[in-house]
Amino acid sequence: MDKTLLQFDAVVAECIALFANKAKDYGTAWRILRIPSLTDQIFIKAQRIRTLQELGVNKVGEGIRPELIGIINYAAMALVQIDRGVVDSPDMAADEATREVLERVQRARDLMTRKNHDYGEAWRSMRVSSLVDLILMKLLRIKQIEDNQGATLVSEGIDANFLDIVNYAVFAIIQMEEGH
Repeated sequence: MDKTLLQFDAVVAECIALFANKAKDYGTAWRILRIPSLTDQIFIKAQRIRTLQELGVNKVGEGIRPELIGIINYAAMALVQIDRGVVDSPDMAADEATREVLERVQRARDLMTRKNHDYGEAWRSMRVSSLVDLILMKLLRIKQIEDNQGATLVSEGIDANFLDIVNYAVFAIIQMEEGH
């Protein structure tokens, strides 16, 4: 588990560094995005990864890893929006937004450590393509919950699904780094 935590933290450091730099470049304009808009943005990235995996051809130039980093950051932004609400104009400085996003990723890390205990790091035996499929499935679940105005009968809410998406994307990056 120590290896996983080190790998997780290294991936997160890369994601947060990119987020912080983009927040300095663009500000926090993302704060105006409603949750379904963030869901759709993540869906586009996950679908692109699946297309790249299936076709093996990349005509845009960016590969799978940058898309996974984007998924992690957008899912963390969605968690911020869930907690803080959507605003009509940016209301955070770049540093505050970076702290907020990091806090949400840390929540995902905490969840990952609990699940890894119970599941015995089963994700290490999974394929990157399966992790991407799980991300897509979680997104479809989120969309259904959004279409139901957040109501569920027995299922966890959209926040739990976004936390899982963060973790699946981190796992996929780790698997790629290990050559899987």
